[in-house]
Amino acid sequence: MKLYVAARKLAWLTIAIIAICIPRAAHAQSRAETIEIDPRAETHPFPHYWERMFGSGRAILSLRESYRKDLRAVKQATGFEYVRFHAIFHDEVGLYDEVDGNPVYNFSYIDQIYDGLLENGVRPFVELSFMPKKLAAQLIVHPFWYQPIVSPPKDTGKWEELISQFAQHLVDRYGIEEVSHWYFEVWNEPNLDFWAGEPKQETYFQLYDAAARALKKINPRLRVGGPATAQAAWVDGFIAHTVENQVPLDFVSTHVYANDSAKDVFGTNEAIPRTQMVCRAAQKVHDEVKASPRPNLPIIWSEYNASYKNEPAVTDGVFMGPWLADTIRQCEGLVDILSYWTFSDVFEEQGVVKQPFYGGYGLIAEGGLPKPSYNAFKLLHRLGEQRMAVNSQSALATLRADGTIVVAIWNLFLPDEQGQSKDVSVTVKGPTTPHRVVISRVDATHGSLLRLYDSMGRPSYPTPKQLEDLRRAAELPAPDMKMLAHGKITLELPPQGLVLIEIK
Repeated sequence: MKLYVAARKLAWLTIAIIAICIPRAAHAQSRAETIEIDPRAETHPFPHYWERMFGSGRAILSLRESYRKDLRAVKQATGFEYVRFHAIFHDEVGLYDEVDGNPVYNFSYIDQIYDGLLENGVRPFVELSFMPKKLAAQLIVHPFWYQPIVSPPKDTGKWEELISQFAQHLVDRYGIEEVSHWYFEVWNEPNLDFWAGEPKQETYFQLYDAAARALKKINPRLRVGGPATAQAAWVDGFIAHTVENQVPLDFVSTHVYANDSAKDVFGTNEAIPRTQMVCRAAQKVHDEVKASPRPNLPIIWSEYNASYKNEPAVTDGVFMGPWLADTIRQCEGLVDILSYWTFSDVFEEQGVVKQPFYGGYGLIAEGGLPKPSYNAFKLLHRLGEQRMAVNSQSALATLRADGTIVVAIWNLFLPDEQGQSKDVSVTVKGPTTPHRVVISRVDATHGSLLRLYDSMGRPSYPTPKQLEDLRRAAELPAPDMKMLAHGKITLELPPQGLVLIEIK
């Protein structure tokens, strides 16, 4: 239902403004922008789809205390509901074995993994991967450091039994009322080297069909989906396959990273910038689903980030604040869940982490060190649940249930560009009496430990004292105070930061 602020009986008005920008170069000229906020404007629902789920390192890592500490920190900052990881069927978890050709199951680590998530208030988004060694048709190993087996099963019937035994155990342990809230996603990126079946699509569809039917036999309330592809691939064909063959499908999932190529995602030779790729791909998939025989299927973007490479200037840097805000703006309405990969650098796809800031995917670096991206999520969490129109493509205007207006404003440049500062004049229509303004920031000098880490000489193994100092430097500093006079306030947005303004 559309809401009108004029209809609300409020004792006071709070305005929160998030501004994302980049520190000013000494010789760069300032730009200017005027943004108008109308508290009487109509709104539409703005669910926090970008913070419902996060990815993480593989299943076995969730038993580590460092993993769980980071999970609790991100849970506190964002309130996220689901976590996704690879390799719940990896032999290191110990679920599957065979004796004289007969399957034997051991749920000891499975229980510890899922108990730990639920005890911390997070539900599993279960990726059904990879193949247990004794169930694999061939010993085809992916090059990841932990060597997942990406072969099809040697026996489809045993694969179905594995899924059935796994699902039945979860329902028996946690109850269908709980497990019906989980998601079950079949495999990971079968269009790449994570799946060795040939031809890839046909054999993946066979794998999916067997798993989906096995889950639904245990209980029809279990939610299953795929194709979990990279590069936004296969979605239209996958939906068509499930409809034609009457295969269960409760959601579609896929992935794109901001530095994927247009050739891989769209089959074109366009030069799509890092700032647009994720949501351009989301629009493509959204349109495919709407044009399909199942137009109302939920769309879950179960992996995305600004880079699939290790680029410290990107995923470790203050660039992530404006990039995240602009991605949230562009992708709204295109996906139901947008799952950032990952919440923590407790992560070993390329081996044991060698230093804290190497361009890892996580919001929290090795040693429990929050990155600027962590603080960006922390402030973007405070956006409202209703969205208003605003006269800028560098802003998000939202409204909280208590009447607080929250506006995100950013000054976005690519990491290799020299950014200019921006003077922003914000006008709030209506209020004329002065209001106190509380301003919180994340930028190169607020809520970022990178300068201190650089001044330490970028140690690979920070001492306990250095870790303590770095964590303190990463904390959001105390806010500044200003006044909103005659409904106006002017802010300087230095190159790459995040500002939260509350006007009471």
